[in-house]
Amino acid sequence: MSRRGIFITLTSLLLLTSSWSVAQKKTDPKKEDTKKEVPKNVKRSREQESGSRALRKWLDEDVSYIITNEERAAFKALKTDEEREQFIEQFWLRRDPTPDTVDNEFKEEHYARIAYANERFASGIPGWKTDRGRIYIIYGKADEIESHPSGGTIDRPIEEGGGTTSTFPFEIWRYRYIEGIGNEVLLEFVDPSMSGEYRMTIDPSEKDALLHVPGAGLTFDEQFFGRDKADRISGLTNSTNGSALGNTSRMNPFDRLQLYANIFKPPEIKFKDLEAIVTTKLSYNLLPFRFRTDFVRVTEDSVLTPITMLLQNKDLAFQEQQGIHRAMIHVYGKITGVNGRVAPGGVFEDTISQDIPDALFKQLLEGAAIHQKIIPLRPGLYKLDLVLKDINSGNVGTVSQRLQVPRFPDDKLQLSSLILADLVENLPPSQIGSGSFILGSNKVRPNVNDDFRHDKNLNLWFQVYNLKLDEGTKKPSATVETLITKSGREVKRDVEQASELSNAAAQMTLSKSLSLKDFEPGEYSVQIKVTDNLTKDVIASAEKFTVR
Repeated sequence: MSRRGIFITLTSLLLLTSSWSVAQKKTDPKKEDTKKEVPKNVKRSREQESGSRALRKWLDEDVSYIITNEERAAFKALKTDEEREQFIEQFWLRRDPTPDTVDNEFKEEHYARIAYANERFASGIPGWKTDRGRIYIIYGKADEIESHPSGGTIDRPIEEGGGTTSTFPFEIWRYRYIEGIGNEVLLEFVDPSMSGEYRMTIDPSEKDALLHVPGAGLTFDEQFFGRDKADRISGLTNSTNGSALGNTSRMNPFDRLQLYANIFKPPEIKFKDLEAIVTTKLSYNLLPFRFRTDFVRVTEDSVLTPITMLLQNKDLAFQEQQGIHRAMIHVYGKITGVNGRVAPGGVFEDTISQDIPDALFKQLLEGAAIHQKIIPLRPGLYKLDLVLKDINSGNVGTVSQRLQVPRFPDDKLQLSSLILADLVENLPPSQIGSGSFILGSNKVRPNVNDDFRHDKNLNLWFQVYNLKLDEGTKKPSATVETLITKSGREVKRDVEQASELSNAAAQMTLSKSLSLKDFEPGEYSVQIKVTDNLTKDVIASAEKFTVR
C-alpha cells in the first residue's frame, strides 16, 4: 500500500473514533447530567455556609466599629441564623433617626462611609481597616483637615515645644464637637513608613523625621535651656517635647491617652426612645414567654387578630405582701407594615398582674399567666414586635416576627384560624363585646402551648365563611368533618351536617369539646374539613397538639 493510502486509512480511523466518542456522549445524556447535577443537600449546605459567612462578615467587618460589647455578646449567644437576622434588623432600627419612615438614614450613611474609606484610605489593606478609615466610619468627615502628604519642614507649635524640624507625612483632623468626647477634638495621623498607611498617634514627636538625628530638629528647650534630646526620645519628658511654654491640657499625656481610649469606643445610641428595644435584644432570653396569633374575619378588609401571650409562673419574680405573692409584667407591642409605618392601633401597652395566695403559692408556681390583645388589622404583611418586662426582677424578653394577615374574600369558601383552647364558653348578652378572649358571643382562651392533659377536654373553635345557601331552605348544605390522627393513624373521626346546626348560615361559628380521657400520651394532629355540598368547594385546616 502506498504512503498516501496508509495516510488516508489512518485519517479515516481517527475520524470514526472521534465520531463514535461524540455519539456515545450524545446517546448518554443522563450520565452527563448526573455529573453536572449538584445534590440538593450539598446545595443547601452551600447556601447555609454562604449565609453564615455573610453573618460573620456583618459582625466582624460591617459593624465592628459601631457595635457595643453587650450587643456583640448577645449576637454571639444567638443559636439560629433566623435569630441573628432578627437581631440585625433591630440593630439598625434602634439607630434609625426616623423609624416610622421606609429609609434608614443611619444605615445608608454608615455603608456610604465604608465605601468612602475603602476608596480613599486603602494602603495595602482595605481602607476600612486603617485608623483613618475607622475614625471616618464612626464619626464621619472631619470639620477641618490639615494635610502634609509629603511631610517636609515645619515650625512646631509652641505647645509641642517650638523649633523647626522635618516631618514624615501626617494629617491632623479637627472635629468641632463629638458627642461623648467633647469640643475641639484634634486627631493626628502619621505615616512613618512613607507607604500611605497613616496611624493615629498620641505622641506629637512620632511625626518628627529628625527625632533620632543628634543635634537636628531641636525644640526651644533643647536649643536654649540645655534640655537633653535623649530625654525626649526615651520619654523622660512628656509628650509636649519638654516645653515649658504654652503647655495645654490637650498636650497632657494622660488626656491624650484618655482621648485615644474614648475615640475608639462604639458611639452611643442616640435615640433614647428606642432604648427599650436595645434592652430587649440584649436580654433576649432573660424572660422566656410564648405567644400565638389567630385571625378572625370581620369584613373582607378587616381581620381581628388576637395576640395571646403565655408566661410560666416559675419564670416570674414574685413579691409577697400581706399573704399575697404578686408578679407584675409590663407588655409593649408594636405592629408595623412593610413600609415601616405603624399600623392603625398597632402600638399597645398593657400590664399583666399575677396574684397567688401564700397557701397556694407552691402549688400554683407550676401554673402560668396568660394575656391577650385583640387588634383589627387590614389584610397584608406586617412585623410584630413584643417586649415583656418583669417589673420585680427587671428581666426582659422579646419577639420580633413576620405577621401575615390573610384576606377573607366574599366570594370564596374560607375558614378562620382553628383555635385549640383551654376554655370555650358562651357569654350572656350583657358580656358580649370587645375585650381579652372575647370573640363574638364566645369566650375563647387559646392553649398557647397546644399541650393538654388527658383528664381535660380538647376545645376547638373556628368560623366558616361564605357557604352557599340553598334557595329553598335558605340554609347551607355543608359537611363538617373532624379528624384526629396519631402518627398518621386515625384515632377519632366526627362528621356533622351544617343544615342540622341551629346557627346554620352563610357564616357559622362552630365549637367542639372532645374528651381526651381515652387518648394515650403523645403527639396528635386535628384536622377540620368543610365541604360545601352545593358548590363542591372544600377547605381544611389542621393543628398539632400534645396529650400529657
